[in-house]
Amino acid sequence: MSESRAFCPRCGDPVPDRSASDADEQAPDPLRPGTEVELCDSCYFDDFDFVDAPDRIDVQVCARCGAVHRGKRWVDVGAKDYTDIAIEEVSEALAVHVDVEDVAWQVEPEQIDENTIRMHAYFTGVVRETPVEEQVMVPVKIARQTCARCGRIAGDYYASIVQIRAEDRTPTNEEIERAKEIANTVVADMEATGDRNAFVTEMSETDDGLNIKISTNKIGKKISNKMIEEFGGSVNDAETLVTEDEDGNEVYRVTFAVRLPPYIPGDIIDLEDDEGGPVLVRSARGNLKGTRLTTGERYEAGYEEGNAPDARRLGDRDDAVETTVVTVEDENAVQVLDPETYQAKTVARPDYFDPDAETVPVLKSRAGIHILPEDDE
Repeated sequence: MSESRAFCPRCGDPVPDRSASDADEQAPDPLRPGTEVELCDSCYFDDFDFVDAPDRIDVQVCARCGAVHRGKRWVDVGAKDYTDIAIEEVSEALAVHVDVEDVAWQVEPEQIDENTIRMHAYFTGVVRETPVEEQVMVPVKIARQTCARCGRIAGDYYASIVQIRAEDRTPTNEEIERAKEIANTVVADMEATGDRNAFVTEMSETDDGLNIKISTNKIGKKISNKMIEEFGGSVNDAETLVTEDEDGNEVYRVTFAVRLPPYIPGDIIDLEDDEGGPVLVRSARGNLKGTRLTTGERYEAGYEEGNAPDARRLGDRDDAVETTVVTVEDENAVQVLDPETYQAKTVARPDYFDPDAETVPVLKSRAGIHILPEDDE
């Protein structure tokens, strides 16, 4: 490294020429106006700070969910414990001098008590072709608080209620459990997108269905729509003024009333003003769909009837019993034993009937005896 015409402005010693070795490149002229003159190595390292570290770091952590307060908001960091949080906070707070190259560092946490962690950081690097190293210790103080989200949950806050009901019946256990699954899934999906306002406040079963208290109206609407998509039915919403926010805006709570269809798959119904015979319900989404027990033909309610045609419920396929086939009379009729009197009865022969079957499932009701299809048909 050649000597330059520059001298250290502090001590007066010559400053080595660190310019490129290109023969055509002119060395900087220290007398030229605007020319910046460097300190010599000795004076440079007297003032050199390898690492800029804070004297202490205070971290606000939610004691319920582990979120960390950063800036003006709470952030879910997914840390396994407070040591992970301390490492991340120290990593963001430390700054290395811009002139240092080939920087390498490691950190060793020292747990002092449940609220204090000493972070020992070791740094190495190269500056002005000189190896440098430094060790710093930063204490991290953990302050346990309650984030806004957990505060709302603890205070039983909710913005909407989803009421699961059914027309002329009580929702089944399957429908109740599925509603709970849908609510938890919708909330989990919203949380995955970073929405910290998504949570279920409460689920309570009542004599006539299920009530779900939800943190936002958006989530309440999603849950309601998914129930209708899966089981059919309808949903109505009603707003109730509950308060005003700090800006004077009116705040409403929305109730979503989900009304499930009166019939569910597996029900057997006898349609009024219809001589086609009982129907085994297959689906209640949109218009009710099913299978005629007299012929095996498919049935679908009209547009005006929708999923609730006028009918009386005869039972469901769980009420079916196995009975013996006596004889096949013709293409429209077959004899079976009455499951109660054990007398031979002639009944309609639907197209799903297997003429080689020795027994068949039947339902005996006020409409008579009817052969049911197998479960997988």
